[in-house]
Amino acid sequence: MAAVVSPRRVVIVGCGFGGLFCVEALKRAPLETVVVDRNNYHLFQPLLYQVASAALGPSDIAQPIRSILRDQKNSYVVLGEVDRISLAESRVYVNGEEMPYDYLVLAPGAVDNYFGHADWARAAPGMKAVEDATRIRSRLLLSFERAESENDPANRTTHLTFVIVGGGPTGVELAGAIKELAVDVIPRDFRRADTRRARVILVEAGSRLLPTFDPILSEKALRQLVALGVDVRLGAPVTAIDEEGVEVAGERLRSHNVIWAAGVRAAPVVQSLGAEMGPGGRVKVEPDCSIPGHPNVFVIGDAAYLVDSHTSRQVPGVSQGALQMGRYVAKVIQEDLKGKRWLRETGFHYRDLGSMATIGRSRAIVQIGRFHASGFIAWLAWLVLHISVLIGFRNRFSVLVSWIYSYVLVRRGSRLITRSAVTADAAPAVQRHPATQPP
Repeated sequence: MAAVVSPRRVVIVGCGFGGLFCVEALKRAPLETVVVDRNNYHLFQPLLYQVASAALGPSDIAQPIRSILRDQKNSYVVLGEVDRISLAESRVYVNGEEMPYDYLVLAPGAVDNYFGHADWARAAPGMKAVEDATRIRSRLLLSFERAESENDPANRTTHLTFVIVGGGPTGVELAGAIKELAVDVIPRDFRRADTRRARVILVEAGSRLLPTFDPILSEKALRQLVALGVDVRLGAPVTAIDEEGVEVAGERLRSHNVIWAAGVRAAPVVQSLGAEMGPGGRVKVEPDCSIPGHPNVFVIGDAAYLVDSHTSRQVPGVSQGALQMGRYVAKVIQEDLKGKRWLRETGFHYRDLGSMATIGRSRAIVQIGRFHASGFIAWLAWLVLHISVLIGFRNRFSVLVSWIYSYVLVRRGSRLITRSAVTADAAPAVQRHPATQPP
């Protein structure tokens, strides 16, 4: 009687865009796919800022992993944290237990990068997880409440001052959302505090906003933010942050709401690989996304530093890059099973499907190749794209209804302070990506 041969195992660490699209692309492969994540849900990170600004609830942009993969018979979900990875043993250690693999796909994403100032995280939380967004939302709404009961005009001004560090898409989108919340949504709800006088200050160390966009679009984004009433400071590096405010280019800005959107680095778990690192702690990978010397171990998404061999450009750390890498690696693994190497030899090629950023109600910019747009048309395109890529019909329907409600009635339905004044202002937990633990 012939011995039963177990299928080869692919362990996928992280169920963001890269991990999820990789496991789904392996649906019909003769493999066992094991998905490891610290959280039980897939998160649509591009809309986290809308949770932070009270436009959406966490459940609108997250979907349980088990629900997504319930019909994929060759998949197995493990809720846990990766302690370490042993390439020599072909083992991943999860919650203290070993997990052997034939192929390993690391898609752990990124965490906030404070560029050597980890202590700033206490006063200036970033926005990479649901917990971060709900904490920012609570601090934001608490500031309006405290301004309402504050008798001292100077202290009231401090509570109504919001500083966002970083002029990339997250910073730009958040700045517009907070300003609209203060000016258009909540003024009638308060009696003493004039929320329309809230200051939203966007700080960028570089010479322009949205540096990955065409300079013309960056300028249009700047003009739209200024039209909203956002105070934009360019060429203004941050030199200090604490609970009382931020120091920018020698000027002290008093604020109890400083939000970090200035940079990211790869999740700490990749450091256990012992591989060569690129900028931002990303792993330098081969053109086929594998680690040099380990063709069965892949790093994708924000954790990978990959120069596209077709264009000689670095693959950007965006959701499209991650999901395209995930699908590509799945195809490489399936080719390996058939003894083929065509995809490995040609290498990964990133297809740039464009970039978008919304700057508030009816304001956005879009860049798709040579096509550029701004204003209302760009905003509609942004809405359609984000609805289409959300996971699950319920999430798409819920977000669409919330956006229609917000647009027509100029209201936001998720203005809940879910943490007490003490916990909302307390230091955040040590940053951890869903599939990792801190170093």
